[in-house]
Amino acid sequence: MDVTPIPGASLFVAPPSKCDEFHRLNKVNFGVSIFILFGILVSYLPQHYRIIARRSSEGLSPYFVLLGTTSGTCAFFNILTLQGSRDAIACCAGAEGGIPAFACGAALMGIAQVGVQWACFFVIMLLFLIFYPRDTDIEQLPDRQPDSPSTMRTSLLTPTTSPAPTHPREPHAHPGAKPPAHPYRLAVLTVALSLTHLLILFLLTLFLYTLAPRALTPFANVLGLCASVLASIQYLPQIVTTFRLRAVHSLSIPMMCIQTPGSFVWAASLAARLGWAGWSAWLVYVVTGCLQGGLLVMGIMFEVRAWRKRKARVESWDADGEGIESYHSGGAGSEGGESEGEADVNERTPLVGSGGRVAKINGQRRLS
Repeated sequence: MDVTPIPGASLFVAPPSKCDEFHRLNKVNFGVSIFILFGILVSYLPQHYRIIARRSSEGLSPYFVLLGTTSGTCAFFNILTLQGSRDAIACCAGAEGGIPAFACGAALMGIAQVGVQWACFFVIMLLFLIFYPRDTDIEQLPDRQPDSPSTMRTSLLTPTTSPAPTHPREPHAHPGAKPPAHPYRLAVLTVALSLTHLLILFLLTLFLYTLAPRALTPFANVLGLCASVLASIQYLPQIVTTFRLRAVHSLSIPMMCIQTPGSFVWAASLAARLGWAGWSAWLVYVVTGCLQGGLLVMGIMFEVRAWRKRKARVESWDADGEGIESYHSGGAGSEGGESEGEADVNERTPLVGSGGRVAKINGQRRLS
């Protein structure tokens, strides 16, 4: 059964021999392409979830988001304008006799893969803006722990009532916490430039399809080179940001664990379909896989180091557990009464003494 012709199909012209090639479906390659398509979608879900769960995009570099979005946009328009993709669209449109729907889906699988990848990163860009800390926000690190038992005691004596938010979008303002690394207007500028870049490429591609179809192949090669260069530069600011923070924060390690080997598999699939003539479409994923692999190794190292520090901190708390228990119980030997030395304490008695005792003033205990 042939596919219903698509409006505007006259813009795409494919020789009948090309349509005959699409009839010869490679089931193995098609199965791998389907697997890659769902793998791309699943690989981005951990990153979406991590930003939403933390309610913060702290740790993601604005330049990483900008270059990644523009790189994905270039890659998407690159594969749309390649000769092989135009032939597949023309055959599916029925301009040259048409091909069955199943074979059409296999022929357009490369476009679908790049399109899903671009859309998923576009969602990351939107989440980056939505959850980016405002200029008045204070960065919150929920997994941060006190460095020693003494600081733990200090935190226990500090009132736990959180101050009122100073901004309607701000969860809480904690004194002494770190401000955002970049101003909020930089996140807004990132989204604005990405949308402008998308609009320019759309209008330019539409113009070439309509009035200068012979220029589409050189245009596709330029887009492929831009996508490769932007993808290469994309990971450099993120690598620098992660190295300076010594932590991944909102950057998802599971996402990189899936995408790093997936980039090479995806590149091989595109190379098998497009050949060396489509090098500009699959080279970008080889470059991306190499750089993302380096970032993944760095992130794992920082996570392992942080886990070891947390483990050592817990062990130090366990070793000092008697002192903390003594604080919680009000001192050894004080079962419902006052400890030795508490009766002579008044308002003029220093709260910090040299004997490590608990002072009791106005019915409240103080650690001395």
